[in-house]
Amino acid sequence: MTELVQAQPATASDWWRDAVIYQIYVRSFADGNGDGIGDLLGVRSRLRYLAALGVDALWLSPFYPSPMADFGYDVTDYRDVDPVFGSLADAEALIDDAHRLGLRIIVDVVPNHTSDQHAWFRAAVESGPGSPERERYIFRKGRGDRPPNDWESVFGGPAWTRLPDGEWYLHLFASAQPDLNWEHPQVRAEFADVLRFWLDLGVDGFRIDVAHGMVKAAGLPDIGASGQVEMIGTTVLPFFDQDGVHDIHREWRTILDSYPGRRIAVAEAWAPTADRLARYVRPDELHQAFNFQFLSAPWDAARLREVIDESLATTATVGAPATWVLSNHDVKRHVTRYGSAERARAAALLMLALPGSAYVYQGEELGLPEVSDLPPEVCRDPQRLRSPGSGRDGCRVPLPWADIDPSFGFSFPAADPSWLPMPAAWGRLSVATQLNDPGSTLRLYQAALKTRRELGELGDGTLAWIASPEGTLVFRRGDFVCTVNLTAQPVELPRPGRLLLASAEPLMQSGTAVLPPDSAAWWR
Repeated sequence: MTELVQAQPATASDWWRDAVIYQIYVRSFADGNGDGIGDLLGVRSRLRYLAALGVDALWLSPFYPSPMADFGYDVTDYRDVDPVFGSLADAEALIDDAHRLGLRIIVDVVPNHTSDQHAWFRAAVESGPGSPERERYIFRKGRGDRPPNDWESVFGGPAWTRLPDGEWYLHLFASAQPDLNWEHPQVRAEFADVLRFWLDLGVDGFRIDVAHGMVKAAGLPDIGASGQVEMIGTTVLPFFDQDGVHDIHREWRTILDSYPGRRIAVAEAWAPTADRLARYVRPDELHQAFNFQFLSAPWDAARLREVIDESLATTATVGAPATWVLSNHDVKRHVTRYGSAERARAAALLMLALPGSAYVYQGEELGLPEVSDLPPEVCRDPQRLRSPGSGRDGCRVPLPWADIDPSFGFSFPAADPSWLPMPAAWGRLSVATQLNDPGSTLRLYQAALKTRRELGELGDGTLAWIASPEGTLVFRRGDFVCTVNLTAQPVELPRPGRLLLASAEPLMQSGTAVLPPDSAAWWR
């Protein structure tokens, strides 16, 4: 018995609909000048590795000038490159080199807030209450000695900071990240110009940070409850997912469509319902939205099937592709979340077999785990201030490129230690080591991406579930079949065809195949 789930098919010009996009956290990818911090020169030096891996596009975390209060998500100049990461000429050279290798470039844009060192905010502070400069941000008088309302920062504590002149400014993240006032025409005009600046340099798209932010409810009403960060994505909140944000995205889509080459925008968006999330990818808005429901689903067959069905059904209502992601720079790596490298390998084959676009976070192709024992003195993530265990440093440790000292080839020329220390055992997980091991996770990812491309992104957009034992998932797309055993025991299934690829080799019997525990296989 099969059950069909229809996804929107891709066309040659709609490259993003089934693209595999590789996320680069620039600070931790590769260091090209030997100072222990990743940079654009380091990324350029590893482009051939990424092309050989088989991905279609690269998404780069912010590399703009920044005091680094939130590692680049606090921007002082949206049209330049921070000297830590290189120069504008390095960015242009990276874009050109990537295009020559057939790789597209997506850059981060951070529109909800700026740095408190941005020229606009410095002018707002200096000019005082009631000045035109303050109108570009959200300043309010307090309620006596208390903030203007009860909103809380995502990083903990009140979302308001008081200046010596008595006024308060809003910051939904760190106090060094003041929120912009998107009702102000200068703010809208500025970001439209920023998009055009980078599009003119040749970037192929943007990842929109906090795409559900920017617009706040009229009057900035109280929420009436604490623990607001836990409500994000589940509850209607007056500072996120307001209807007015869609007007901004429509304006940006018009800009993107005015350029050749099918430039795209990807939403980092949280919404309280699947229907509201789908609004971000309507035909006249953004092209993709991250699927955080898939990322946060447990290693459970029933729950994963539920998320897959809901994701495909919801995006189909607006004609958008589903997206799939297992890790990123804000969450624990999925090797650690799932509890084993075997599960992580199986999850990779499941993700890459699904219809739509997939995201690979740097290092997941190496099977890197979360680094949970970083010394407190090296941890720098402001999110850890909310609670000691909530920091994101552990998923941002630099990549090991070779089993050599110092820093496993992360820096070239080798000089300073890497900005976050790397575990001593990571030499065996390095790129060079895994390239020499045909059974490595890196070789599995390379084979999966090659097979995915050779099979035309694995058949048509229709996913058909095939009945299978409890704790397993089996589906086909055309003549391609994916089988996943999410249990701790071997499972025998009818052999669905010729074996293409497996995270762990199944035992072939007469007409059947026995899948090892926590494994996945591709068949044709």
